[in-house]
Amino acid sequence: MNNIEFQRNELLAKRVIENLKKRNFNAFYCANKEELIKELQNLISKEETVSWGGSMTLEETGVKAFLENNGYKTINRDKAKSPEEKFELVKQGMFCDVFLMSANAISEDGELVNVDGTGNRVAALCYGPKRVIVVAGMNKVVKNLDDAMSRARNFAAPVNAKRISGIWQNMQTPCNVTGSCADCKSETSICSQIVTTRLSFPKGRINVILVNENLGY
Repeated sequence: MNNIEFQRNELLAKRVIENLKKRNFNAFYCANKEELIKELQNLISKEETVSWGGSMTLEETGVKAFLENNGYKTINRDKAKSPEEKFELVKQGMFCDVFLMSANAISEDGELVNVDGTGNRVAALCYGPKRVIVVAGMNKVVKNLDDAMSRARNFAAPVNAKRISGIWQNMQTPCNVTGSCADCKSETSICSQIVTTRLSFPKGRINVILVNENLGY
């Protein structure tokens, strides 16, 4: 990202944050990954249990590694030794104090759009954990709700399907084969759940951190 793009994003982030706050979200801006880690230290105490949904953004920013290596109480499904243990850890994550995730898209007006296959990520966003922290690069911000839905379905889903296909060998969704959404009904579809979050309820439960970098899908 060049300096002109950075400055544009910085201006846009201020507007998006204002709109998120009008929708009862807590909203924050970080210029880079380093500022993000500092902000998370302000938002999460080491007495709280922390879990997360699948997210390349959390990988790329080093958030998961930071929490694991600095004494935070994490519920990490990636440490499971069997599918059964992983399932139990995912369930425990639904009742944690702080749930971390990203968003597939955010409209300039402050609405979040997420698509999910198994549904655990969007379920935690909607209800369960005491607080949710959504970390999103400015590449996730689009003009309006229609654009947010389009980004989630036509970009994020095909890219994530391709990524996940390395884990799920039987994933043969149209978007994984062709790179384009076909509004499929495949049993391995990662768009089983499509959730628009237009307000945070209760007020302040959902926290959104915009990072002025290109992160995740």
